[in-house]
Amino acid sequence: MKILITGQNGYVGNKFAAWLKQWPEDYKVDFISVRDNEWKKRDFSEYDVLFHTAALVHKKEKLELSELYDKVNRDLTVELSKKAKEDKVSQFVFLSSMAVFGVEGSTRREVIIGNSTTEQPSTLYGKSKFKAENEIKEMESENFKVTIIRPPIIYGPDCPGNYSKLKKLVLITPLFPRINNKRSMLYIDNLSDYIRGLIDRGERGTFHPQNKQYVDIQELVNQIASTNHKRIVFSSLLARFISIIPEFKIFNKLFGSLVYDYKLSGDNLVEVEEFENTIKKSN
Repeated sequence: MKILITGQNGYVGNKFAAWLKQWPEDYKVDFISVRDNEWKKRDFSEYDVLFHTAALVHKKEKLELSELYDKVNRDLTVELSKKAKEDKVSQFVFLSSMAVFGVEGSTRREVIIGNSTTEQPSTLYGKSKFKAENEIKEMESENFKVTIIRPPIIYGPDCPGNYSKLKKLVLITPLFPRINNKRSMLYIDNLSDYIRGLIDRGERGTFHPQNKQYVDIQELVNQIASTNHKRIVFSSLLARFISIIPEFKIFNKLFGSLVYDYKLSGDNLVEVEEFENTIKKSN
């Protein structure tokens, strides 16, 4: 099977390609840059799958960036999907995001995204991804499968984004609130093998992968600290303070509960490593 991945420097695409090297007889992977328009000259017809991972992400959002988010995350996705269909690629896999739901975690209740949860993206990133989803779904046909993946927080070796920020915080602070929460997270190799399954089965539709167990922030901080030989004190007093003040975005992001209902994620979740080992490997 021949797979073309957009985004030569992207984390997910590179880790996915590295994962597939375990089966060199089964998969051939190439990358293509989409930073300029050179990709439009490329013939996609030799590929079975186009995996689109390139995106504008991890930037501080400002209203003036709205057009840029739409240009990169919506328009480019639509253009690539059109070309893939015209060139007879049989499957277009789009890396979207949990952000399309527009919900935040909460320190006072469990926020659960389930089958009845409506997408209401609130960030420029989430809105642009959701617009792209809707447009590429319109292109689907019997011979052109559209596969949309909405992962939660991804973590793994050298991973950018929220996990990286949490790890930095653990390494500099001696104190954390004694809070238990539930978070949907996804180890990069679990995601890679999940995508491999979607491609092997030729599945179409929208998918919400996650680890087979929810992650508790206290357990996660403990594992990161232990792996880095760091001692963390968990404070009940600090936790009580957070519980009585008004909810702040940063606290909800760090300590709030936010999960996918496992009924939404379905039966094909992958666990290639125990949770403790995934944190050690992500160090």
